[in-house]
Amino acid sequence: RWERAKSLGFGDGSSIYNSSILFGSVLAGQNVWIGPNTLIDGSGGGVTLGDYVCISAGVHIYTHDTVKRYISMFKEPVYHAPVSIGDGAYVGPQSIISAGVNVGRQSIIAANSFVNCDVPEYTIVGGSPARVIGEVNLTLSGVELSYHK
Repeated sequence: RWERAKSLGFGDGSSIYNSSILFGSVLAGQNVWIGPNTLIDGSGGGVTLGDYVCISAGVHIYTHDTVKRYISMFKEPVYHAPVSIGDGAYVGPQSIISAGVNVGRQSIIAANSFVNCDVPEYTIVGGSPARVIGEVNLTLSGVELSYHK
């Protein structure tokens, strides 16, 4: 896994499973973990992963979609937009991140979420579509996760 990450130009300490599929431009910083059975499609504008990012098993990240193209019967173009995921972010298993989304540093995307809008830094989102469900608080004693009731 580490050899594959190195051959892709990822930062030191990064790894990517052989079952992961990459298309187009995918840049990853240091200590990035990309789990098994992921799909990262940077062909529509590129995907940038910061340092210490975790992309859990089964995650899909897209930089284009054809929804409006097909609904309009090809009158609309394919939508293209880059995706960026900030340092220290965690993307839970089976989540989907759509084109044009920016995920802030040290944020959490809960498992099985569909993320179609930006995620502010230090925020926890979850659901389909993803909504804010909590905050990440960095304290002198460590990290505290605060969930809304």
